[in-house]
Amino acid sequence: MDSNNDFPAWHLECRYDTVPDLPVLAEVDVLVVGGGAAGVAAATTAAEHGKSTLVIERYGFFGGAAVAGMSGTICGMYLASDLHAEPRQVVQGFTERFRAALAQRNGVTGPQRYGKTWTVTHDPLMWSETADRFVEESGARTLFHTSVSGVIVQQGACTGVVLESAAGRSVVLAKRIIDASGDAAVIARAGYRYVFGDHGRIQNPTMFFRLGQIDIPRFLAYWGEDTINPPKVSDAIAQADADRRYDLPRKKIWIFPTTRPGELLVNATRLTARDGRMLNVIDPEDFTEAEIAGRRQVREYAAFLADNIPGCEASYVMNTGTQVGVRQTRSIVGVQTLTNDDVLSCRKRDDGICKVPWPIELHAGEKPKLHWLLDDYYEVPYLALVPEHGENLVVAGRCLSAEHEALASARVTAQCFEYGRAAAVAAVLSLDTGRRFRDIPGEEVRAAMRKLGSSL
Repeated sequence: MDSNNDFPAWHLECRYDTVPDLPVLAEVDVLVVGGGAAGVAAATTAAEHGKSTLVIERYGFFGGAAVAGMSGTICGMYLASDLHAEPRQVVQGFTERFRAALAQRNGVTGPQRYGKTWTVTHDPLMWSETADRFVEESGARTLFHTSVSGVIVQQGACTGVVLESAAGRSVVLAKRIIDASGDAAVIARAGYRYVFGDHGRIQNPTMFFRLGQIDIPRFLAYWGEDTINPPKVSDAIAQADADRRYDLPRKKIWIFPTTRPGELLVNATRLTARDGRMLNVIDPEDFTEAEIAGRRQVREYAAFLADNIPGCEASYVMNTGTQVGVRQTRSIVGVQTLTNDDVLSCRKRDDGICKVPWPIELHAGEKPKLHWLLDDYYEVPYLALVPEHGENLVVAGRCLSAEHEALASARVTAQCFEYGRAAAVAAVLSLDTGRRFRDIPGEEVRAAMRKLGSSL
């Protein structure tokens, strides 16, 4: 794994060794940076344990990749199998608590077939509204439209951050910080090490979109029960692309019926740079190219579906993600690292804080690579959330310490909820006992999560 020094142009740390002369906006026990699945779980859990908690989010809503990126599914709850025809849920805890709250609002579907496993599709507006309720009722404070521009590091310990908003710069002082940004934003600005995938090669982003005015019965009669397209659709995409009727770089696509009548969620685009390399959205030029190319590809796939797939003849694009869906950027260099072998061997561990039954789903070539974990799962070690250097700081979400293919399995939504809970549990233990994150046994975090309902 290569260090961040391979990318000096994107390695722009902004680290303060004293508190800068700026307004102090708040002093809290726990600061959570990022309001995606991991951040919502972390903020809710920390506040429910009586800790003064602030969560900041750069958009005006919770959801991260699930809502802004419109990934639209809660993947990672169910076992994959060639033997069992019914879904078997093995991830509970905060994940199930959130899913159940969505279900009470009719904001999530039942299990849908995804190859050899299952997933569920959620309504993005109801996702963010449900998160609003969770965080508010927990007693945590929220600041939307706010991002971290610097980190205060005193004698090796992170003691606060510098925030940027339309109001200007300010400081938040925090006893513990949870980096749930997905991009390891706090880690990078503090100057700690991170990596980009496999020697700089990362998974490409995608632009999700929603199609309206679908004749769902006719569509399903043609498509089948699997949300991954049947071979006849891949053949039709390949032929249409070869005939240059459309620009369709990805030949295997995924389509999910949603909670809304006559609507489909589509994951079809494959976004690479004009020169063919993988786009890294940490670089704003790459991010911009991905956004523009993504919207262009959405129109191509939407036209193909309308012209070729029964039930889609009158369809139209309802919306795309607020941003492209991001699968991978920075991964921290942690005290421990989730390895590819851990995933392939379905390794169980006494310090595991999350089960992962999701396949290695690697988007880094002409077509997605899927390696199934049949009737089994592995567990993620707690110390994969703890950076190798720096105190008072832990991560949650897809920026955990993991090798390239391992991350292609471990990054999905159900697990991000559980990473957020684990990080918050560790923060509470750290505050209550005065221990460093790295000195807390993973077995202790695991035991606390079991008491909260996580299936470990």
